[in-house]
Amino acid sequence: MDYKNNIGYRKETLKKLLYNIQKSEDLIVKALYDDFKKPEFEAVLTETNYVISELKDVIKNINKWAKPERVFPSLLNFPSSDYLYKEPYGDVLIIAPWNYPFQLALCPLIAAVAAGNRVVLKPSELTPHTSAIIAKIIEKTFHVNHVEVYEGGIEVSNKLLAQRWDYIFFTGSVAVGKIVAKVAAENLTPVILELGGKNPCIVDETANLKLAAKRIVWGKFINAGQTCIAPDYILIQKNMKVNFISYLIEEIIKAYGKKIDKSPDFARIINTKNWYRLTNMIQDEHILFGGESDANKLYIAPTLLEEPDLDSPVMKEEIFGPILPILVYENENDIEKVVSRYEKPLSFYIFSENNSFTKKLISKYSFGGGCINDTVVHFSNNRLPFGGVGHSGIGAYHGKRSFDTFSHHKAIVKKGNWLDLPMRYAPYKDKLASIKRILDWL
Repeated sequence: MDYKNNIGYRKETLKKLLYNIQKSEDLIVKALYDDFKKPEFEAVLTETNYVISELKDVIKNINKWAKPERVFPSLLNFPSSDYLYKEPYGDVLIIAPWNYPFQLALCPLIAAVAAGNRVVLKPSELTPHTSAIIAKIIEKTFHVNHVEVYEGGIEVSNKLLAQRWDYIFFTGSVAVGKIVAKVAAENLTPVILELGGKNPCIVDETANLKLAAKRIVWGKFINAGQTCIAPDYILIQKNMKVNFISYLIEEIIKAYGKKIDKSPDFARIINTKNWYRLTNMIQDEHILFGGESDANKLYIAPTLLEEPDLDSPVMKEEIFGPILPILVYENENDIEKVVSRYEKPLSFYIFSENNSFTKKLISKYSFGGGCINDTVVHFSNNRLPFGGVGHSGIGAYHGKRSFDTFSHHKAIVKKGNWLDLPMRYAPYKDKLASIKRILDWL
């Protein structure tokens, strides 16, 4: 089958994929629960429904996106018609993470297929139930020469990375992202790296503290904090701290009850290694709320920390768990001292009614994307690009940008033959002054 040029075939396979995902939605939700007790609501909202919406959007728009795009020609080439042709890169490797194992495997795959590529998908070995059902859905949907799934651990990833690819899409940690980039560079393979970072959440004295607390608690503790765009720490104006902490605690209890370990709405840590990593972070810290944990159940309660030292383990790296340090500031210099310690974050959050303050922060700091007076929700708009900058990632995707990410845009000039201006041809004697006048006019 000619995946490269047969747009109708691509569209039909994506429709088949949509059918198979919808038919298997209950099994996908169960697999996510079996892997790390992801609540059904979160599984549907952030995984299956997100993928289904993305698929419907791609199916609706694929013909339009794939058409040659006419662009305004240069007058220097008169007469001509200029176009951008969208061509697939070829063989694409997608390495997916464990924290949103269905969504972050399927969304780039959908885009790569829509653009006409052949795809090898490596889902995460840390979510074996979800990876297994992904493999079954792909097997039912695609010819093995079109899309193939390779399950397994690091050894499988290493073998796949050792092959030559036309494009690599990786979602995961900064450390592994550097390895992927280094391997890709050997063959000058283009990459998309969706990574992470220490995402600041700044709350000033004009913020609606109660509403801010509610939105921060949701954005931080959804998926038990295992979200690359979750707020990593709070910077709150000093005189607002006490009231704000009380609101945070109130919202945590409202969301998960007083016995959070019994809540059906709170996920678990992915594995023992990460459980120990996270519990070690809070060992010597002043805990304002939470801190309870159970290794056997891979449970860590939503935990608030009071002003940890910036050189402490919890402030040295991305937390990626249900731990939220609360720091204070008195002026913008205090904010800069904290934010500038870290690499450019994937997300940046500001809670404020002061427009000049928010504009100043957005202009001053470089980051992937973010929100004013909310958290996480910028991810949900497929008309906004999603991606990092610097250590938080390379490239962006979502919506049409996903299709464009997996397409090479080939520039074509179609020259008319009815007129051939002589100015560009040798001999050049006495033509330079005329050419300069024309260029200045253009």
